[in-house]
Amino acid sequence: MSGLGKGITAASTGLLLKARGVRVTNLKIDMYLNVDAGTIRPAEHGEVFVLQDGMECDEDLGHYERFLNESLRKENYMTTGQVYKTVIDKERSFGYNGEDVEAIPHVTDEIIERIIRAGTVNKAEVVIIELGGTVGEYQNGLFFEASRILKLKKPKDVVQVHVSYLPVIRSIGELKSKPVQQSVRVLNSMGIQPDLLVARSEVLIDQRRRERLALFCNMQNEDIITNPDLESIYDVPLFLEKQNYSARLLKKLGLRGKKINLNLWKKFVKNLEKRKGEVKIGMVGKYFATGNFVLKDAYLCVIEAIRQASAAAGVKVKVECISAEDLEKKEVKDVLAGFQGIIVPQGWGSRGVEGKITAVKYARENKIPYLGLCFGMQMAVIEFARNVLGMNGANSEEVDPKTKYPVIHVMPDQREYLEKHQYGGTIRLGDWPCSIKRGTKLAEIYSEDRHASLAMTIEERHRHRYEFNGEFREKFEKAGMVISGTSPDGKLVEAIELKNHPFFVATQFHPEYKSRPLDPHPIFVEFLKAVARLQKVSL
Repeated sequence: MSGLGKGITAASTGLLLKARGVRVTNLKIDMYLNVDAGTIRPAEHGEVFVLQDGMECDEDLGHYERFLNESLRKENYMTTGQVYKTVIDKERSFGYNGEDVEAIPHVTDEIIERIIRAGTVNKAEVVIIELGGTVGEYQNGLFFEASRILKLKKPKDVVQVHVSYLPVIRSIGELKSKPVQQSVRVLNSMGIQPDLLVARSEVLIDQRRRERLALFCNMQNEDIITNPDLESIYDVPLFLEKQNYSARLLKKLGLRGKKINLNLWKKFVKNLEKRKGEVKIGMVGKYFATGNFVLKDAYLCVIEAIRQASAAAGVKVKVECISAEDLEKKEVKDVLAGFQGIIVPQGWGSRGVEGKITAVKYARENKIPYLGLCFGMQMAVIEFARNVLGMNGANSEEVDPKTKYPVIHVMPDQREYLEKHQYGGTIRLGDWPCSIKRGTKLAEIYSEDRHASLAMTIEERHRHRYEFNGEFREKFEKAGMVISGTSPDGKLVEAIELKNHPFFVATQFHPEYKSRPLDPHPIFVEFLKAVARLQKVSL
């Protein structure tokens, strides 16, 4: 089932094998007919992650990059839509030489070809493939069939790892293994026998359950790996390795690895444990609600970037999700009082905009550290225009196409896409260069960081259509807003900040996409340090 931990298990597998000197890469397969994840609602699917080449993909790719500490590419993401589109396009161009084009072998061959390509372009010895969805679902059957065929053709080169759930029946306090047994039987009916079983549960599985799983799932006891709920996702690889997980994998693959070296990872985890004090950060967004539940996955990259930065800053952080729409209905003091830092992350459309602008104003006027990310920068620009420059009704063309002061507007080439309703893959995506103005807070943040060149040029990832309107730039700068980052030609505004404020930085790019446990993003680190200094938290 979704949210079980397949992505973290796959990411941990990559980290552990890499720590043994094996060249690895991770591949995520989503069963959707979408060509990419770009047009899926965040509340439906969780946050969309963007790779450096601009591929909009599943959040699991973010976990892979964080655990592997390296950037991946479009070949590391596959959807049913991509596969079908390629097969159909190939058939239309007579690529199958007049054959009847069928699910097997043509679709399964395309799947296998993409798996092999992911390994080739990443120069990997091992490709770790995560199949999304649930065993037995109709829509993922072809991917399981491709997996069966691949194992049939290369039995010594393929290891099947099954991640499954053991629920605890609270009324009787018992851990149940029967659901796992049944899911393995469904796999067996597809011709797939798991080589390793990762047993997800709230608690450790005991020896009795391990023996039952081994017996009924046709496996050895040592091939049952327990993976209970832990304090942090970053504890998972260390917990798996205590059970000789990577050694079991290498043995089954017939590979030799070096002695494992997890020193840097252990240091990071130790730094998380050593954090002092606590600061309270309010994140004002609009993708939290899903039915009667609160979904944090829509802003997962931001939350993880904060957690990683907290280890570097040495301060504990409590992040609370605040509905932007609530801010439109309630007194801002009643909602934001008590928060020592405010973040406004990404977003789309008009819903909740006024609440976000209210949050920006509260942070600016009350000298509360503020970090704006993409949409959060645009909201900061609108708030400044209205309340400092006196441009009543200033807005983004996305929210109000008829605004008198379109301080955020759509670029001409983007307008053409909108008129044609071409939304998927048409926005500014992936890595883009940014020139940082010397003497600014942004320059100070990047100056000691390896991401910035001597010329103060960085590359950060983007995902947006609307931009700062350059026609108003001079008025903003005269009123005290600092344009601290632009495109190299100076035409596009990439970052803004305010003087005489403890920390007020907003970026059009997404620094959270590049933040990693072993390389936390300096913007998040400095934001937390600013919050901690104001609260006199010992660093």
